[in-house]
Amino acid sequence: MSRPAHGLNTWLLQRVSALYLAAFVVYLLGHFLLDSPADYVQWRTWVAQPLVSTAFGVAAVMLVAHVWVGVRDVIMDYVHSLSLRMVLLAAVAFGLLVSVLWTLWVLVKVVSL
Repeated sequence: MSRPAHGLNTWLLQRVSALYLAAFVVYLLGHFLLDSPADYVQWRTWVAQPLVSTAFGVAAVMLVAHVWVGVRDVIMDYVHSLSLRMVLLAAVAFGLLVSVLWTLWVLVKVVSL
């Protein structure tokens, strides 16, 4: 893959993830303003709906993808030591992977209860 195509793909991923996250936040705000769950049981019932839980899962993955592209570009632009850059990228990737896996695990637990 050529470098310009790689840049276009990451640019597109950042924009698509931003659009999805913005739409998801608008949906959440609308839902909580119009039909806010009164307690945990109602909230869990709402999140357990297939479309809602899928939307939350996709939002978690999109958020991690969005953060990865942004933080990776900042590290690549401003950290000039190759070894430090690799350590930072690995640490960020590990942290984001753990975060999204934990989020999806919690989501699965809420849906399966």
